[in-house]
Amino acid sequence: MHAELGDELIIESPATGAARRDGEIVGLHHDDGTPPYDVRCSGTGRVTLVFPGPDAHVRHLHHREAPGAPRRPGRD
Repeated sequence: MHAELGDELIIESPATGAARRDGEIVGLHHDDGTPPYDVRCSGTGRVTLVFPGPDAHVRHLHHREAPGAPRRPGRD
């Protein structure tokens, strides 16, 4: 699992019908983007240290352009 600041961490519920949890990754503890993460929970705004388990996945919200890629109009 790898993440960048601003990505979303989603933790699925192991119980049927229970709500999943999610939040924004606001802190990384390793340069390579591996866990653990500081996550701002979407429901409470509280920041907690999370060691994601097998029921978690990262939704990448920021897409970096490759170095040397042609620039798209309107993007600086």
